[in-house]
Order: sequence, then structure tokens, then C-alpha cells
Amino acid sequence: MQASDRFNINSQLEHLQTKYVGTGHADLNRFEWAVNVQRDSYASYVGHYPILAYFAIAENESIGRERYNFMKYYY
Repeated sequence: MQASDRFNINSQLEHLQTKYVGTGHADLNRFEWAVNVQRDSYASYVGHYPILAYFAIAENESIGRERYNFMKYYY
């Protein structure tokens, strides 16, 4: 691998990191990354009805209660 290839890869990575929040950045520590993953997961659970229904059945709760619980930790 040549130096120009490494520079190109690094510049592409920096571009992705500025464009998408979930890809992180150089100063992102492990805790902040984990919080981002958890937040994104909860948002996905709330946004996809079948997954939300699955959690509601698994925990024997109503779908509205599950949505409330996920949003309570999401926001």
C-alpha cells in the first residue's frame, strides 16, 4: 500500500464520519459510541412495528407501553 492510498482511505473515512453521526470520530470514546448504538437501536425498535410487537409479546406488555419505555430511554 502506498502513501497516497492511505491518504485517500483516511480522507474517505473522515468524509463518512462527518456525514454520518453513527460512524463516530477520532475523539469518540467507548462509552459515547455505546450510547449512540443504544439510541439508534431504540429508535429502530420504535420505528419498526413488527419488532415492537415482538418485544411486547416477549415481555407481556402492551405495544404502547413498550413504545413508551423505549422512548423514555431514547430521549
